[in-house]
Amino acid sequence: MRKLLLSFMLFLFIGSGIRANAANPPDEGMWLPMLVQRLNYVDMVKEGLHLSPEEMYSINHSSMKDAIVSMGFFCTGEIVSDKGLYLTNHHCGYGTIQENSTVDHDYLQDGFWATKYSEELPVHDVTAYILKRMDDVTAKVLKGITDKTSETDRAKMVRKAIAKLKKANSSDGLYRVDIKPFFEGNEYYMFIYNQYKDIRLVGAPPSSIGKFGGDTDNWMWPRHTGDFSMFRIYTSKDGKGVPYSKDNVPLKPKHYLPISLKGEKKDDFAMIWGYPGSTDRYLTSYGIKTALKYINPTIIDIRTHKLEVMKKHMDMSHATQIKYAAKHAQTANYWKYFIGQSKGLVSNHVYEKKVAIEEQFQQWADATPERKAKYGNALKLIEEAYKEDQPYDVPLKYLEEAVFQGPENIYYSFGTFSLYMTLEAQAKKKSKEDKAKFDQSIKQQANVVGDGIAAHFKDYDFATDKDMFIELMGMYFKNVPKEYSAFNKEVKYDKKKKDSIVSVKKHYIIDLINKKYKGSIRRYADAIYAKSIFVDSTRMRNFVNNPSLKVLQKDPGFNLTLAMVNSIRNIYSKVGAIDKKKNKGMRLFVDGLRKMNVNKKYYPNANSTLRMTYGQVEPYSPKDAVEYNYFTTLKGVMEKEDSTNEEFIVPAKLKELYKTKDYGQYADKDGTMHVDFLTNNDITGGNSGSPCINGDGQLIGIAFDGNWEAMSGDIYFENKIQRTIVVDIRYVLFVIDKFGGAGSLIKEMTLIK
Repeated sequence: MRKLLLSFMLFLFIGSGIRANAANPPDEGMWLPMLVQRLNYVDMVKEGLHLSPEEMYSINHSSMKDAIVSMGFFCTGEIVSDKGLYLTNHHCGYGTIQENSTVDHDYLQDGFWATKYSEELPVHDVTAYILKRMDDVTAKVLKGITDKTSETDRAKMVRKAIAKLKKANSSDGLYRVDIKPFFEGNEYYMFIYNQYKDIRLVGAPPSSIGKFGGDTDNWMWPRHTGDFSMFRIYTSKDGKGVPYSKDNVPLKPKHYLPISLKGEKKDDFAMIWGYPGSTDRYLTSYGIKTALKYINPTIIDIRTHKLEVMKKHMDMSHATQIKYAAKHAQTANYWKYFIGQSKGLVSNHVYEKKVAIEEQFQQWADATPERKAKYGNALKLIEEAYKEDQPYDVPLKYLEEAVFQGPENIYYSFGTFSLYMTLEAQAKKKSKEDKAKFDQSIKQQANVVGDGIAAHFKDYDFATDKDMFIELMGMYFKNVPKEYSAFNKEVKYDKKKKDSIVSVKKHYIIDLINKKYKGSIRRYADAIYAKSIFVDSTRMRNFVNNPSLKVLQKDPGFNLTLAMVNSIRNIYSKVGAIDKKKNKGMRLFVDGLRKMNVNKKYYPNANSTLRMTYGQVEPYSPKDAVEYNYFTTLKGVMEKEDSTNEEFIVPAKLKELYKTKDYGQYADKDGTMHVDFLTNNDITGGNSGSPCINGDGQLIGIAFDGNWEAMSGDIYFENKIQRTIVVDIRYVLFVIDKFGGAGSLIKEMTLIK
C-alpha cells in the first residue's frame, strides 16, 4: 500500500511458504536461480529436468537466464530468436498497442503484424532488462549492525552500504544495479542488469484473441485466451543498450529459447522463469484481519466506481474507448483480484492457518531464555503496529487509489511539483542576480513538462476525467476523516527572525467545499475543470512556454494537489515510528521461523527479481463433484462465442480456420488445436509473460494468469488448488502464422518437432 506513496515522500523530503512441514512440495516456491543447484536441483531432476545447473544459471557462459527479459519490472518476456525477438503477454503489451492505436488504425481491434523491421513500432517509456549476475551482499550491507542497533541507525547504515555497492558496480551507469532486502531484511542480494532502451512492437493479435473472455474470464478456468504479443530489442551496432535510433540493429542475445511443438501432457515437468512482483507469504494473522476489514473492501469499492465511470464514457465514444482501454484493463485486473483474494482468504481458512503458525512460533520462542530474549516479543511488536496503524489504513488507501490513481489531473499536476518548488525558491530571492540563477533550471524543468504534454492529452478525455473527479473525490471527502484529509497551510513567520515559524494554520479542503461550494463536489469540480491548466493542453503549453509561480498558486487543481501532498506528509509523520516497530517485528519473526524449521527450504517473498518455479502440468478439482481438465482447445472458443458481448466475439478468420481445421504444424497429435493449459507452478503479478519451459529447456507456453479458487495464494500457497494458466505456444504460433500471416516471424525461431 505504501510503496507508491513512499516514492512521493522520498521526493518531497529532499516467502516464503511458512508451513511447519520440513520440505516444500516441488510446485511451491519462487527460487533464486543462483541458489538452484544447492536447494532445488536434485528435486528438479527427479521431476523431469534434463539440464545442468550451469545451463540454467551461469555468469561466465550463456544460460537460460540470458533469455529472460524484464519489461520495466512489471511484466516478463522471453527471447525466442537470435535477432532479439521476444514474446510476452497481450495484456503486457496492451498499453503500447493502445498508444499506437487510432480510430483509423485500431490495433486493439484489428491486431498488428510487422513482417519486416521497418514496420515495427517504437515503444515509449519501457526499458528491457536482462540479468547479468546476482550476488549475496548480506555481509556487506549489514556490516556493523547488531541486535542492539536502533531501527533508525540500522536504516541509515543499510542505505549507506547499498549506495556504496551500487556506485561500485554500475560501471558509470552502464548497468542498472538493484540491491534488495530478502526475508524481511535478514538478507540482501545485488542484481546487475544489462539495460535496453530501444524496444519495438512487432506483433499482437486482435483483442478478440489476446483478451478473449475479458473481465468475465479473468482469473478463471477454463480459459481460452491467446494472451501474447511480440517485441524486439534493438541495440547500437556495437551491442550497447542505447535509446531509439534508426541506425540501431536487433539485439544478438547470449541465449534464446528453442520452441517445442511436441505439446504437453499431464504430469510433464514444467518450470517458469520470470520477475514476480510481490507476494506476502510471511503476512501474519494481524495482516489478514486488516486486509479483510479495511484494505480490500476500500480498494474494491473505489475501483468499482472508477470502472463504472470509465465504462460509461467508453461506451459513448470509440475514441474514448481507445483512450481508456488500457486504463480500464489495468483497473479491472486487480479490482477482480482483491475480490477473489478476500473470498480466498476466508474459504481457504488462511487466518486460522496463520494463527496456528504463530502459536507454534511463540511456543518455540518461549522455550529457552535465549530465544525468548531475542524472538519472544516479535509477534507482540507486529500486533501493536497493526493496531496503531488502523486509523491510517483507509486514508492511505484512498490517497493511493482514489487520488493519485484517480482523476488524472491530480497525478498529472504533481509532475510540476519540482518546477513549483524551484519557482517558489526563486520568488524568495530579492535581487535580480539571485533570481537569474534559477532561470536555467526553470527552463529545463518546464521543457520536461512540455515534452510530456502531447502524450498525456492523446489519451485524456475531459468529460471522463471530470466525472471521475466528481465520483472519486466525493468518496474521498466522505470516507476519509477530516483530520487525515487534504489541507492547505497558512504559515506565519517571525518578522525579526528569518525563517522562524510563529504558527501554522490548516485550511481543510472539505471546509472549502462546504463553505464556498455549498457542500457540492460537483460545483467544486466545475471550478477546477473550468480554470485549471492541467485539464487543457493549450493552457499547459502556454504555461510551460512562460512558467509562472502565480499561475500555479492560483490554479484550483494544483492547490488541491498541494493539499493532498500535505495530507501524505501529515500521515507519514505519524506512521514512521509504527513502521519501524512492524519492520523489526517481522524481521525477527521471519528469522525465528527459519531457525525453528531448520530443515525446511525457505524461499523469499517475490520482489521483482528473477525467480524460478518448477512443478508439473496438472489439472485440479476446485470443489466437490467438479473436475477440471488441464487444457482447453479451439472448440471451447467457438462454444463461448457471443456476438452480442464484446468479450466473447470470435474473429471471422479464426472461425474459418477452425471450420477447415487449417492448423498447420501446430495441432496436437489428435488433430485438435490446444489453446491454454495448467501447471502447478508458483507465480504472481510480474510473472505475466513468463516462459513456461519443459525439462529440455524448450518453450512450451507463456504464463498469463492464476485461478480464482486460489486468489489468496500470494499470502498462502494453496498446494492442491493453486494453478498457473498458460497459453500453449502452439496456439501462439498458429495465430502468428495462420491467422496473422506473419510466417516470416516463425522462420526466425527454432522449432523442435
